[in-house]
Amino acid sequence: MTFKILIADPISEEGLHVLRTTPTIHFEVATDLTPDVLGEQIVDFDALLVRSQTQVTRELISKAANLKIIGRAGVGVDNIDLDAATEHGIIVVNAPNGNTNSAAEHTMAMIMALSRKIPQAYYALKNHQWDRKKYVGVELKNKTLGVIGLGRIGTEVASRAKGQRMNIMAYDPFLTEEKADKMGIRYGSVQDVLKEADFITVHTPLLKETKHLINAEAFELMKPGVQIINCARGGIIDEEALYEAIVSKKVAGAAMDVFEEEPFLDHKLLTLPEVIATPHLGGSTIEAQESVAVDVSEDVIRFFSGDLVRNPVNFPSVPTDIMNKIEPYFHLAENLGTFLIHLTQDVIEEVNIYYSGDLSEMEVAPLTRNTVKGLLKRYHGDHVNDVNALYLANKKGITIHEHKTSKSRGFTNLLTVEVKTKTENRRVSGTLLNGLGPRIVKVDQYSVDVIPDGHIVVIHHQDQPGVIGRMGNLLAQHDINIATMQVDRADIGGEAIMLLKIDKHLDEDAMNELEKLDDIYHVTAIDL
Repeated sequence: MTFKILIADPISEEGLHVLRTTPTIHFEVATDLTPDVLGEQIVDFDALLVRSQTQVTRELISKAANLKIIGRAGVGVDNIDLDAATEHGIIVVNAPNGNTNSAAEHTMAMIMALSRKIPQAYYALKNHQWDRKKYVGVELKNKTLGVIGLGRIGTEVASRAKGQRMNIMAYDPFLTEEKADKMGIRYGSVQDVLKEADFITVHTPLLKETKHLINAEAFELMKPGVQIINCARGGIIDEEALYEAIVSKKVAGAAMDVFEEEPFLDHKLLTLPEVIATPHLGGSTIEAQESVAVDVSEDVIRFFSGDLVRNPVNFPSVPTDIMNKIEPYFHLAENLGTFLIHLTQDVIEEVNIYYSGDLSEMEVAPLTRNTVKGLLKRYHGDHVNDVNALYLANKKGITIHEHKTSKSRGFTNLLTVEVKTKTENRRVSGTLLNGLGPRIVKVDQYSVDVIPDGHIVVIHHQDQPGVIGRMGNLLAQHDINIATMQVDRADIGGEAIMLLKIDKHLDEDAMNELEKLDDIYHVTAIDL
């Protein structure tokens, strides 16, 4: 049997060679197609290979009657509608490791060019200016490099910087002091990195939590003369705040490969001589382009050969009879994980998932993946999915345990998620109520009844008269309406908990004001 592949974006010859030498594969290259033309042509193909240009939308997927797999020759899948692909039973694969080396090398090149003012000096020579004093740089040796985000690329950057005899301090939500010691680097919080680093490079995904992570307040914490590098994602650094920090001389220089809006014709930062920049070239090497093309082509071949693909990014096929039983629990499992990670203050070391009652008789592996996905996506965003959740947890050193018991504490079914850190154990339980849908029924030792979606505020407080009234008045001042409220306490006058469902997101200012109220000692805002 021959499988037909449509290649809609240019990929390297090495990737084409892999396909060309496979007898069961027939491919056609048709780039720069309009959406309408692509929609007409895709009907006859079994696979679609793209890079970042072609938009694989729900509309396009709905027209692809024979499509079985989509390959993205690159890391991200922002241009592919994953939900639509999954709904249509289409596997999506990508090449997550292909540009790791390229991006790490580009980061190091930017650090060295920034420290020695190489682009500025070159530009001066091009303009017939010979001025050695103006372009005196600084050495990297014995300087502290702060790495925020220690994934594949951040780890490679740290390793290379050690070769320049730099001191490395890193922050990652899944990094512990023990792991840092083994890597020969220093562990620190975000604030520690900001305060102590001479150079700061960011390597996190762009999420709600990392949007403008480096902002005006962050620059205030930094030492004078710090230098900033962003070869990760535009938007992690507040570009307006960076501009002001450079103008005020707090920041000595910045190297930027990515920007909040791309492409652009001009940019405020590029008017500053202290800034060097490249047009998103982190993965733009011959080797990286070859690697991602080969990786994704080989995965497509594996799929059509009946083998397991190596880099799936959406949920694989599940037998219909099993899916029908467990699908109602998917939303509950993921949201319990997301809810719990917001309550956890330390690095997770162990996750226990307890399946009770009817759940103990089901195939729960997909639910475990969904739960772990919910735990990790706060820090990994769309990069984590049902397929790679357990892999990422393992890479982060998180141990996952499943437990089954017929005892369900009065519920027909009960799903409990527990996380353990060095300093705390936290747990949350949920169930599906017949006719009423999913519910959170317990948070730690407190009994509640909350629908796990929308905007939830968790308030830990002292059980004293007036707390609820003060809380309600403050939210009213911020024009925040309370939809539902659950309250439980350990003892009269002792520790208690409130779970509020509110009509809009609780911003940081309102949350900080709540925590300042008498008898309230911690507030957590969770958006599900």
